[in-house]
Amino acid sequence: MATIDQITLSTVWYGFQSLCREMRAMVTRTSQSYLISTLKDLSVGVWLADGSIVAVPEGLPVQFLGTSFAISSIREMYKENLHPGDVILTNDPYHGGHNTHLPDWGYIRPVFYKGELLFFTLVRGHMMDTGGSFPGGYFANAYDIIAEGLNIPPLKVVKKGVLDEDLNKLIFNNVRFPVEVKIDTDAMIAAGKFSENRIIEILERYGKDTVLASIHQMLDRTERAVRAEIAAIPDGTYSGESATDDDGTVLDEPVTVRVDVTIKGDQITLDFSRSDAQRPGFINSVYASTFTRAAAGVILYMDPALADFHNEGSLRPIKVVAPLGNVTNCRYPATVGASPINVGCQMLEAVVEALGKARPDRSIASWGKHRGDYTFALDPRTGERYVRTTFDYDGSAGAVWGHDGMTGPTHLTALGSVQRGSIEEAEIRFPWRMLKLEARPNFTGHGRWRGGCGMDWRAVNEGSDGRMSSGSSDGDVVQGKGALGGQRVPCARTFILRGNEKIRLKPHRIDPVKTGDIVVKLSPGGGGVGDPWTRPADRVAEDVANEKITAEVARLVYGVVVDPATLKVDEAATARLRSTPPTQRYEAVINEETLDIEMKPLVPQAEQTT
Repeated sequence: MATIDQITLSTVWYGFQSLCREMRAMVTRTSQSYLISTLKDLSVGVWLADGSIVAVPEGLPVQFLGTSFAISSIREMYKENLHPGDVILTNDPYHGGHNTHLPDWGYIRPVFYKGELLFFTLVRGHMMDTGGSFPGGYFANAYDIIAEGLNIPPLKVVKKGVLDEDLNKLIFNNVRFPVEVKIDTDAMIAAGKFSENRIIEILERYGKDTVLASIHQMLDRTERAVRAEIAAIPDGTYSGESATDDDGTVLDEPVTVRVDVTIKGDQITLDFSRSDAQRPGFINSVYASTFTRAAAGVILYMDPALADFHNEGSLRPIKVVAPLGNVTNCRYPATVGASPINVGCQMLEAVVEALGKARPDRSIASWGKHRGDYTFALDPRTGERYVRTTFDYDGSAGAVWGHDGMTGPTHLTALGSVQRGSIEEAEIRFPWRMLKLEARPNFTGHGRWRGGCGMDWRAVNEGSDGRMSSGSSDGDVVQGKGALGGQRVPCARTFILRGNEKIRLKPHRIDPVKTGDIVVKLSPGGGGVGDPWTRPADRVAEDVANEKITAEVARLVYGVVVDPATLKVDEAATARLRSTPPTQRYEAVINEETLDIEMKPLVPQAEQTT
């Protein structure tokens, strides 16, 4: 294949990157659901006809990286029966869909040029409902995946540009909010058509041979760059593990993901064979989803300069092993509703722990745990049912070597692409009045580089009585890890304040919520990297001044004495305190009576009880 000049190569490459970003922006502007329009729980991308990734610049890895598997299934299922104007919908994790869970609906469009199939495009978004036992698709005690919702294998919902009215009636008759869901899906189909038009414009401008040669050249370049990054890691096998509180059916029994990462030259193998067996609850993952998390964890350890260039070449050196029947490769009809986060986050946490042992200079701490819920009730302002969800409750990012964790990004598995919502918009959409949304000082994993701040979210239910599913929340028991002596993620808590009662809610349950209830979610920040005792004193004083930590925590955890009145470091007192290692370590703990954040002596995870 011919070598392409640098200007043409760059223009073609960024043309595909740009059209993906425009696709995503188009859907967020025209969709109506809070999940997609505001939170941006949405992903897009472009693939070659053989399923090779071309461009996936924005979105959630779990929503797009497994699409290569789906395209292979679609090619096998439809063979020569794919035509211009076809649109294929799938949300099925099993029968050829290779999806992560049922709420993520993906619209896949084959793109033809002069009669030849050259590309596929994807628009995948999280629907506000997909049928099943409970709105939103998060029901911990579903008997099997059929009880979780509508299972859609790859099916043509548009054939040669003509909507299949009967099939679409069947689909939308099986969701609780058909009008709203259809608006979102119409926006997704339209964005796919837009992407097809843009791809054809690129082909017309540069010619098929030049465009394909440019793409293959970029895939090969990226592969070489990623192989060089892997080759820089010392050969060997490195292990990591992480657990979720329980599977939602067998309660209070943690489920553990374990990975052995083997580096051999410029190849990397991630083996999840030692993970727990698949569970009766909804935290199981199919292989395609596990592959995406494993690959995303590896990419996190790549040079950040490669961030705009990852494609199929990035995946060629990566092998993922997950035996069938394992929680990371479950058998049909296992439930998978929570798997994007549990055990999705756990896979990423295990991979980054393992790779942190291989590359301490790029160590990454766990992020704050997800604290979402799905509340289903009646809005008295309209007399209509609603389902409310948001990521506002989540903690923040963990630290990385050389940098504090950011305050604000949501759970790790989304890698910051899912956003927090607008308080004003949420109050307009849902009958909940916000009482508090603030970062809490001290409520994080401390370290030489500390995690982002934890969050305190409180709102009062001004709607009807209803039911609240805590969905894929986590972190009441199992804490995400710090790295290189950095502190772990503190425990999280959720409460309902009902009159004089304080009712603690646990993850993976469904609880009643009543009119006038105040829901309180205390969500910790991320883990720390490096020994807190080694954090520069001026950075500690800056954190005190910015109310990210208190002067007490500066002294107890960091060994820095800060005058609370002047906010200046007492250098002599600090030198005396830091002259010897601390005899006791402290971590943030929630006082369940006052809901304050207190510092208590750190207890190793293995010694904790539930």
